[in-house]
Amino acid sequence: MSESSYDYSTRSGVRPIAWDEFHGLVKALVVAVAPWRPEVVLPVLRGGAYAGTLLAHLLQIEVHPVRLSRRQDDVVVRETPRWLVEPPAAVAGRRVLVVDEMCSSGQTLRMVKARALELGAAEVRTATLYAHTWGAAAVDYTGLITDALVMNPWDREVYRDGAFIFHPEYAVALAQQGVGADASLLIPAPSFVVAKGE
Repeated sequence: MSESSYDYSTRSGVRPIAWDEFHGLVKALVVAVAPWRPEVVLPVLRGGAYAGTLLAHLLQIEVHPVRLSRRQDDVVVRETPRWLVEPPAAVAGRRVLVVDEMCSSGQTLRMVKARALELGAAEVRTATLYAHTWGAAAVDYTGLITDALVMNPWDREVYRDGAFIFHPEYAVALAQQGVGADASLLIPAPSFVVAKGE
């Protein structure tokens, strides 16, 4: 498998997400899940870390990241997710919200939910920032249902050979949509120089 191993040809259009849209989607999830009163958030690293951590901050509840992935060094190398960091025993007897970035098949969400229940969680629900139409039924709460190629604000650029470049996986995915990977799709951000460091 390679950086282009996901089949992006099934996507319909391109949906760049800005940081303020991300924040708004998480706030919508907070409003939706708050009546249930979750006690612990399990963000699925890496993509779910952003939404899960912000959600936990907004609700002022515990957060315990978990990790299972098809990737190694940001390249898809497995057909099914493999556990890297499992939920803690602290989920026992508590209402647990599993948070990830995207729901396609729901496999990752089901794996985390099952493990939390095995550890004695009182109840487990799932939330994602986005879901594809073919995966929306597999998640309890989702901010946006779309079959577009969703471009997150946190992973459009990578640092290689001393320069920030457009993420190669997104470049391949955009090409499958007939769109060029140009600077207009990057996150506009002011340049800084570190205050202390080499």
